[in-house]
Amino acid sequence: MLAACHDRVRRSLALLLRLREHVALNGADERAREAAADVLRYFTLAAPAHHEDEERHVVPALRALGDERSLSTAQRLLDEHGVIRDAWAALQPLLEQVALGRTPARSEFDTASQRFADLHDGHLLLEESIAFPSAEAYVAGQGAPAIAAVGAEMAARRMTGATAVRRPRADFS
Repeated sequence: MLAACHDRVRRSLALLLRLREHVALNGADERAREAAADVLRYFTLAAPAHHEDEERHVVPALRALGDERSLSTAQRLLDEHGVIRDAWAALQPLLEQVALGRTPARSEFDTASQRFADLHDGHLLLEESIAFPSAEAYVAGQGAPAIAAVGAEMAARRMTGATAVRRPRADFS
């Protein structure tokens, strides 16, 4: 489930970067407003739930492993989540402007969009190459009930509808 979320993160980041170029050429037209709303929806609803999953399940598993690599990876994940939240706080109001049909200052929007996308590059790689495999091995070592409990908890939080995100409407391809 966590790896599948990364596919959606990458699609939303790609849409964000296409939106940045579109706004530079066309301003906050209808297509830009739709794309901004899609990016806002994903990173306001689904992405925080994904970080919560990692903080509830991946970080504790890494800490339980107890080796230096796992402990430093757990701390790095938490630190990077904080930096990503801060970058989102800078980008979100600019996307809200676009969603309302207003064109933000180009340099500010370009910088905030690129920073937000760049922060995810290394973060996703760290999770996919080290954090997820290590946490998965730890949980698997706890047995089938532990695996089922993690999956059920993540699914139950998504069933509330709070993180339901539909496929983006906007595409600049």
